[in-house]
Amino acid sequence: MAIKITDECINCGACEPECPNNAIYEGGAEWRFSDGTSVKGEFKGFSGFTADADAAQEPKEMDVYYIVTDKCTECVGFHDEPQCAAVCPVDCCVDDEDNPHTAEENLQKKASLHL
Repeated sequence: MAIKITDECINCGACEPECPNNAIYEGGAEWRFSDGTSVKGEFKGFSGFTADADAAQEPKEMDVYYIVTDKCTECVGFHDEPQCAAVCPVDCCVDDEDNPHTAEENLQKKASLHL
């Protein structure tokens, strides 16, 4: 499943540079599918959400760091474990039970983000 950041986040920022998909953003920051990926033009996310890859999207959270589910692959294909969870000092990077994905689905998502 994808990873989410809980509201216990202390905004230390340790997770953000660890994400190979650039799926982690500071609270209040806009995000783009093209950030840290090779996605161009119109892109359909794993959830079915479609947007121009370079178009700014609304922040998912305003007060704490957040993870864009359509970009999170749990580091599958890059690392043995989610790097955000590995470096989080307060253990607030946890499985997002609302967005379950298999390892195969995460590999497919990785392939769609990194052409």
